[in-house]
Amino acid sequence: MVSSDTRMRVMLGAMVWWERWAFNALHGVVAVTGAAYLYMKLALVSDDPFAVVNHPWQPTMLSTHVIAAPFFVACFGMLFRSHTLRKLLSPNASNRRTGWTSLLSFAAMAISGYLIQIAPTAALIDATIWTHVAASLLFAVGYGAHLVVGWRAPADNGIAISDYDVQYKRSADDAWT
Repeated sequence: MVSSDTRMRVMLGAMVWWERWAFNALHGVVAVTGAAYLYMKLALVSDDPFAVVNHPWQPTMLSTHVIAAPFFVACFGMLFRSHTLRKLLSPNASNRRTGWTSLLSFAAMAISGYLIQIAPTAALIDATIWTHVAASLLFAVGYGAHLVVGWRAPADNGIAISDYDVQYKRSADDAWT
């Protein structure tokens, strides 16, 4: 049976457990495949002078990264509605610095990842690749810090909702039980 708190969070648009789990899982897949691909592309050297790839898993890492990334971006869109926007509009400023770091670096990461696919010149491709790598590293560090700060925050912070929603919840608490 679903608890009244869970029902209230869903009705108010707060982030629920499966959104957090999906986002973190997709972040793991995209980060690991991206880092593995970068390592295979730049750090490994093939013995074969005619080799197109430096490691047999290199095309698989790139394909998995490119296939998982749109799902990651879509999941971020869901979290933006249910978490980020509400936190930005909330008077409670806890964890906002790491949230802004995550938000801005995610935007740079997503845009540069798209631009890599459509850049017309080699110089522009190289610039967007390094922008993507830098933004991805900043996102990984910023989001990791965001999670740590969020876990260490007091439990009574509650979800980021407006005063109207808080008053509504308080007056309607009896209706949920």
